[in-house]
Order: sequence, then C-alpha cells, then structure tokens
Amino acid sequence: MGKLVYAANTSLDGYLEDETGAFDWSVPDEEVHAFWNEHERRVGTSLYGRRMYETMRVWEDDEWLRGEPDVVRAYAEIWRDTDKVVYSATLEEVSTARTRIERTFDPDAVRALKDASGADLSIGGATLAGEAFRHGLVDEVVLLLCPVVVGGGKPALPRGVRVDLELLEHRRFGNGVVHVRHAVRTAG
Repeated sequence: MGKLVYAANTSLDGYLEDETGAFDWSVPDEEVHAFWNEHERRVGTSLYGRRMYETMRVWEDDEWLRGEPDVVRAYAEIWRDTDKVVYSATLEEVSTARTRIERTFDPDAVRALKDASGADLSIGGATLAGEAFRHGLVDEVVLLLCPVVVGGGKPALPRGVRVDLELLEHRRFGNGVVHVRHAVRTAG
C-alpha cells in the first residue's frame, strides 16, 4: 500500500506562490534539487490539479534541458517515469506520456489507488491537495520552507481543516531552505 504524500516548496509565511502568481523565490539550487530527485524516486503516481500539471509538463520537453546541470536532467527522467493523473473538468487532452485525466476527484478511487500501489503517491496543487486533506487521504506532508516572506498569495495548506502532525524528519540546506516531513496523525 502506498502513502499519499503532499510535498511542496513554500515561503516561510506559508505560500506556494506570491500575490502575482510568482514562485521564482523557490527555484531549488543543486543540493535542494538533489533532495527533490530522491523524494520523487519513491513516487509511482503523481496526482495533479490542472494548473499544477500545466506547470509541471515542462519536464516532458528536452529542448530547454540542454545545458542544464545533471541534477535537473535527472529530475526530468524521474518525472517522465512516473504515472500521472490530472483532475480537471476543463482540460481537453494531456500532452505528456503516462498521463490520464479524471474529470472529478473521487476519494474512494484515490483510496483504491493507494491500496493497490506498491509505491508512494504524491499530490500536487493546493486546491486538489485541500480536497485530499478534507477527505483524510494525506498520509505525509513534506515541506521545503524557503527563506522568504512573500506577504500573501496561494496558501500551501488548506484553510478550515485541522490536521494533527508528527514530525518525522527535518534538515537544513546550505541555502537556508529547511525541510520538514510530518506524518498525519489525525485528520478532520
């Protein structure tokens, strides 16, 4: 059985992107990128909302990867080798391999996917992750806290949902980013 892991880069004040939609402040250096590579190697299926999928599909394209460091090119290969489910009522088609569209988020289907999986699953996109939190589906939370306060934007964690956590692991990177990994103890 796989765990459903919500993982994200976030500002210290808890935002995925600032009020203008920018997240350039969270671009990882090589050390942090290597961390994400190791994290993603454990993922067999990624669940995305439409906007997160549209952001991530750049990893399918080789053109921009020319001249990038090995760690960045390695991430592209890891991403390509992962199955992807995109939840969208409006997306007409996908442009990446190993990807399918689901029109609605069905908590029972996600539970069945977790039960059948031999690897962990990741969930990306604040809105979609919020639904998973509300249905008690998230097993772990992995956050990389970037040393910046952006003052507002898209919250990394859902509003109106209490989730009790247990710290499993933490680490400080050379660039000031702090990794925290928590198990979900209770959701409600």
